[in-house]
This record gives sequence, structure tokens and C-alpha cells, in this order.
Amino acid sequence: MATNGVNGINGHSTSRPLKAGIFAPIPTFFLPDSEDLDLTSFEAQVSRTGLAGVAPVIAGSMGEASHLSHAERVTLIQSARKALDRAGLTDLPIIAGTGAGSTRETIELTKEAAAAGADYVLVIASGYFAGVLATHREALKAYWIEVSEKSPVPVMIYNFPGASGGIDLDSDLITDLAKECPNICGVKLTCGNVGKLTRIADEVSYPSFAAEHPRRNANAPFLVLGGFADFLTPSTFVDAQGAITGLANVAPHSIARLFQLSQAARKDLSVLPEAQRIQGIVARADYTIAKASIAGTKFLLERLYGYGGVPRKPLPPMDSAAGRILWEHRHTQDLVRLERELSGKPVN
Repeated sequence: MATNGVNGINGHSTSRPLKAGIFAPIPTFFLPDSEDLDLTSFEAQVSRTGLAGVAPVIAGSMGEASHLSHAERVTLIQSARKALDRAGLTDLPIIAGTGAGSTRETIELTKEAAAAGADYVLVIASGYFAGVLATHREALKAYWIEVSEKSPVPVMIYNFPGASGGIDLDSDLITDLAKECPNICGVKLTCGNVGKLTRIADEVSYPSFAAEHPRRNANAPFLVLGGFADFLTPSTFVDAQGAITGLANVAPHSIARLFQLSQAARKDLSVLPEAQRIQGIVARADYTIAKASIAGTKFLLERLYGYGGVPRKPLPPMDSAAGRILWEHRHTQDLVRLERELSGKPVN
């Protein structure tokens, strides 16, 4: 096994296993005048979510990956690892987004991410040529096959039609990739399709799946993850393994607690009412806050924790009036109260 801090390469176990749970796609923060990386704020957010039991995803959609250079992505991964280790979270893995416009560049980004300290990578298909790719099943399949074969770390499929020109992988294609690619370790479904999630989770949860389709890395099982937190409890009951959700930036303790209760409720139904109560609060907040996108999440982080700033241009910031409405919204305030209760912070 690789020693702590070193990634697994082609058949060797990574030092940081991929486990069911909650992951936060960390925003990338920028200095107000130069738009250079604000690493102080970034590391604070990685540590804060990590200490709540939430692992980071770096340079994903929430992290404005399309606005980042290769060198900036490397810097962010290295900074995230430094922040986690400094917080005593040496076993918490890092997932890095590495999808790009071409297969070639995706593989290049993937290798750079692994060298920088990423334990796993999250790969989306580019939407630039979606007019061709969206209906070309074999080209899409070949993309993930080649990336996974050439990646030094396990690869997670990222299905997000809104960020890939409408490309929406169906459950059959994702299941085929899971069976045929031993270095693919899961899927993030930001399509929000609960039926698709159910079909994939059912397929890969049978003991025969692991026996017939072993992973290249034994510590990287195939995880089925939602892209939102609004159906976390239902998805847990159909064998999904958690979520990569932007809401975990705002309320990491709440989302982590919801997943913990949802898992416990499968064995003890007396826990289910409390899981349902928190799921209701989280679902309403996810619905309201997700509509405000990256700018809204950054606005709330600024309000709650004193850092956040604005997106990199040309993405617009949230104007003060819209931000005030978002902050004062009942759904947001209910979540803020819950987060303060669960994190031990004073409830105002």
C-alpha cells in the first residue's frame, strides 16, 4: 500500500480510501482586485468542511473549473492537501475535477491532479460539441474508457447536463462503464434523476457485481452519489452512497448529519422521523439556494463566515438586493438555524 500522502497507481491501494458520505465541491475564491487565487479563504473553507466530516472536491463546477488554468488547479489541490493535513485530516481524500474540452487535455489534467495530490478525479464531458456528442453513445463511452485506462488514480463519472451542453448519460451507459472499466470508482448524478440513480445503485449493489467486476483499486469501490442534497434520505434507501452537493459548503454539519441519520434509519426505523425532519429543511434550502448558483453560495459564505467574494468574470456577482432576499428567505434561515445547532454555534 502507498504510504500516507501518496496516491495509488494502477493496482496499488490508495492511502485514502473512497468511502460513502458527503463531499463538498469547494468554491474557488478570488482576491477582489486582481482575481488571483485567494488561498487563505480557500484553505479555511476546506478545513471547515473537512472538520465537519465532509471531503472536498476541488475544481468542479462550483469551483469554477472552466475559469482556472492548469497551474491554478495544481495550486488548489496542493493547498487543499496542506489545509487538511494541518487540520489533522490526513486520511480525508481529495477529489479533483479534470474534465476538459478534449480527451487529450482531460488525461493531461488528470495526471497533473494526481501528481499534485488528488486521490481521485471527477470527469465531465465537455459541452462544446454537445450537438455531436449528445447523441453519439460510442464516442462518450470511448471518452471515459480512455481516460480511466490512462489515469493514475480512480476516475468518477460526472453527469451534469446543465454544465455539458445537455449531454445526459443514461443508466445503461453508466452501468456499462462501471462493468467494463475497473478504474472507474463511481458517478455523480447532478441530473437530479432519482430513477436513474435507483437503477444504477441497484445494479452495482449486488455482491455479485463486486465479484464479477472488481475495481483496479480495492479501496475505490463504485459509489453512486447524488448531485443535490434534496433527496439524500430517499437515495440512501435505494443503496446510493451519499452526495457531492454544493449545499455542504453552507451547512456541512447538517448534510453530514442527514446522511448519518439516513444510513442509521435503514437499520432502525425509529430514527427515520428525525431524518425526514432534517431532510425537509435541507430539501427546501437546496431548492432555494441552488437557484442562486455559485454567486449565491459565495454570498452566503461571506455572510456566514466572512469570506466568499464574487465569481471570476464573466460570471456576475449577486447584487445586494437579491442577496438580502436569499439570506432572509425562510428556507435559508431554517438551514442556518439547524447548522448552528448541530455545529454548536450560538443560535441568533
